Amino acid sequence: MYRFLLTPRWWGINLFVVLAIPVCVFMGSWQLSRFEARVQEHRDASQQSLANKQEAPEPLGSLLPVSTKTSGKQAEATGRYDRQFLVPGRELDKRDGFYVVTLLRTETSGGKPGKAVPVVRGWLPGPASAAKAPAPPKGEVTVVGALQASETAQSDGVTAAGGLPSGQVGIISAASLVNLVPYGVYDGWITLDKADSGMTAVPASAPQGSGLDLKAFQNLGYTGEWFVFAGFVLFMWFRLVRREAEALRDARMGVAAPAQAP
Repeated sequence: MYRFLLTPRWWGINLFVVLAIPVCVFMGSWQLSRFEARVQEHRDASQQSLANKQEAPEPLGSLLPVSTKTSGKQAEATGRYDRQFLVPGRELDKRDGFYVVTLLRTETSGGKPGKAVPVVRGWLPGPASAAKAPAPPKGEVTVVGALQASETAQSDGVTAAGGLPSGQVGIISAASLVNLVPYGVYDGWITLDKADSGMTAVPASAPQGSGLDLKAFQNLGYTGEWFVFAGFVLFMWFRLVRREAEALRDARMGVAAPAQAP
């Protein structure tokens, strides 16, 4: 009854099924491995974050450029505070507020002011207001805090808002700040361990791409899709075989002509 499986037409169908199922299983397994890798990266980032808080601060220059290995590490920088900016629309402890970011002009080997590093001195609740933000300390200061990579509009929870009032920026990025000041800005920023003047300290965030974000769960969703595809191919093959076999049986009994497989 099943000799039709050896016909040229069914050889093509069988070959497709034999190739399609392993491909679907392989792609599903690969997507699952990507999800597991992201879970492990999230665990490693959490453990590294705890370790970073216990480590002694290192000079800012030794941690640049910011990478997944240096992001979150304790950095130390000395200089003088200069321009101050507000970053609206930042949530902390489920409350809306804004960051107070001040550029710290570091000194060159010759003692002259050099590039600046953005320093998040703290968070305040409510709409961004320059009147609420405390002025930065005068004179030379040494700051210690967690080093962070420049934000992008694609970062989790970050919005590059347009049309902001003067003195406000949507993201903490060298690319956006360098256009507002007449000197260079380091590609990275520091969030103080202890906020200034009654503000709340902004906790360091995990490096971008190391957390259980939407992309991680997309990998998990794709895993299910590929395995469903494999099951669907197998289901359709059995259905076609059964329909062909029934048609041939009916033809032998004189009920109907043999059905043609699609």
